[in-house]
Amino acid sequence: MLDRGPHVGVAGVLGDSVGLALLTVLDSLRPDERLAFVLHDVFAVPHREIGAIFGKSADATKMLTSRARRKVRTAQQPASAGRRQREVVQAFLAAARDGRFERLLHVLHPEVEFTVHTPDGRFVTIGATEVAARARMARDAAGAHAATVNGRPGVISWSADGTPLSLLDFTVADGRITAITAVIDPAELALMNLPGPPLPGDGLMGKAPAEER
Repeated sequence: MLDRGPHVGVAGVLGDSVGLALLTVLDSLRPDERLAFVLHDVFAVPHREIGAIFGKSADATKMLTSRARRKVRTAQQPASAGRRQREVVQAFLAAARDGRFERLLHVLHPEVEFTVHTPDGRFVTIGATEVAARARMARDAAGAHAATVNGRPGVISWSADGTPLSLLDFTVADGRITAITAVIDPAELALMNLPGPPLPGDGLMGKAPAEER
């Protein structure tokens, strides 16, 4: 849900400025991304002033706005872009599986953000070189099942009893992966509204999900 704190009564303020579709997209952003995007791209507030709100430099705030803008652009892409996005994700997983570092860099955006949710907290890695070096998790997921997560291509691993073990959620824009979210915290996975385990052999990475065949 959109924040109702002192900085963001976003839905009310933007009601006459943007459509419902964009409000829905904004709702999917992190609070700091949402605020930075709205202040800069909608109200033209300079990055230096936005940075003062977050206690960040103008350059760090510019990067935050850039990531939010890519996510908004990706979410507004037509449904026909879904197949191409999955192809990019599959290329990433194949490169991770085979240890092809240069190919990983080719499909990762230079400022890609890799966020891992673990029982010990949330850890973030930024940058194609750094994320490519940590692609072990994606390599392990190469045989997992494809899924659509919040409208984006994802990969879910399941235990034999149907319990979700891990989730990878990819954001793709302009043919490159701009963000990866990995969830390996059992408690968090249990709270997520994930699709159930597919039938044996159905929806494996490298095969299109059943609804698209």
